[in-house]
Amino acid sequence: MPFITFLTDFGLEDDFVGTCHGVMKRIAPHVEIIDITHGIPPRQVLPGALTLANTLPYMPPGVHLAVVDPGVGGARRALALRDGEGRIHVGPDNGLLVPAAEKLGGIKEAHELTNPAYALDSVSRTFHGRDLFAPAAAHLALGVSLAELGPPIDPDALARLDLPQPEVGGSRVRCKVVSIDRFGNMQLNLDRSHLDQTGIVPGQRLELELGPERYYVVAARTFADARPGDIILYEDAYRNVAIAISGGNAAEMLGVHEGQDLRIHLEAS
Repeated sequence: MPFITFLTDFGLEDDFVGTCHGVMKRIAPHVEIIDITHGIPPRQVLPGALTLANTLPYMPPGVHLAVVDPGVGGARRALALRDGEGRIHVGPDNGLLVPAAEKLGGIKEAHELTNPAYALDSVSRTFHGRDLFAPAAAHLALGVSLAELGPPIDPDALARLDLPQPEVGGSRVRCKVVSIDRFGNMQLNLDRSHLDQTGIVPGQRLELELGPERYYVVAARTFADARPGDIILYEDAYRNVAIAISGGNAAEMLGVHEGQDLRIHLEAS
């Protein structure tokens, strides 16, 4: 059975997701559609790209449709990519698809979606998810080749995101909040290799600097290692480093937003 995974910033209050499902099912009635999430913050391409890269290794191989598209109707291209594992990625050329494709063996080929035979008859200027990307994904799930959808693009010419890099020093780490989940847990642009580099171990007491404020933080393996209300630094299910409050909402309590800089001092004062 062919699979299409689907990720957007559309939310669930409007008809956008259901309409795209309908378009895909009319073209490919037997395709199974897996909704990864439609809760990416509106127009926030980086959190969408990171979520896609985190989750696709857990998805069955197939067509991976992602639409976080603040440039819809503008000069950005519409794409279909094939990665090194043979998976196909469909979405806008704004960097959204690239981290996941590179994580899954690299981009082996890329094509622009220009063939009107694989789009709806009338393509809206503002809803390419319905009129262009969803039809392309459905046709690809039926076995249509990427070359049929449009001309090839040099993978090196694709738009790429400026992924923030941390600064890891001997006494502190400067990093950034790249996403916040619905529980208020804050994913940082850090992973296990950065923890190993700093020598942070479970149980270690650290200090979190947010603007003029400082907070004590405990490095922990799980939420159960901390007392309710403790701020913890931990490795999440995708092997990214995150900050949370045991039994609480860290982002809300600390007043943190996505993209915010913070510093972790390795020795609490």
